[in-house]
Amino acid sequence: MLSSLAQNYSGISIIGAIAVAILLFVWNMFLQISVSRVKKNQQQLFSGKSGMDLEKLILDHADNLKELDRDIQDLYGISNQIHNLASRSVHKVGVVRFNPFKDLGGDQSFSIALLDGQSNGMVVSGLHTREGNRVYAKSVERGKAVKHPLTEEEQEAIKKAESSANGLAQKA
Repeated sequence: MLSSLAQNYSGISIIGAIAVAILLFVWNMFLQISVSRVKKNQQQLFSGKSGMDLEKLILDHADNLKELDRDIQDLYGISNQIHNLASRSVHKVGVVRFNPFKDLGGDQSFSIALLDGQSNGMVVSGLHTREGNRVYAKSVERGKAVKHPLTEEEQEAIKKAESSANGLAQKA
């Protein structure tokens, strides 16, 4: 009985050993295929290049990246300067033509509001009379007069400038 039991276990052991051997063979084949793929990719990567050439290439790319980063920082600074300059430039323009004398002449007089993005700037008014023309300029901050009071026409020019959607001059 003991011998038949030993024969059963030895048969199972042989079958187990064969199964393990087959699994190891399949695993070995898989590894061989993987290694051959890596070798093929490595040959493509290093074909015509030495290790020093690749190191130099990588260092050159790193230098180029640093140079590009400096260029981006320079462009960022220039962009900020342009933004600051643009915020101080004329964005809003409003024009009003009027007749200062109700009984004489036509709409030969005018008021022009020239304002930046924060409604700071100036109003220029020209009064046309028979004796000549007179031109006045008044400072404006946040849409209000700084030193000299504004006329109705000058206030209207400021309102037109502030309401101009695209910053272009509105015709009277």
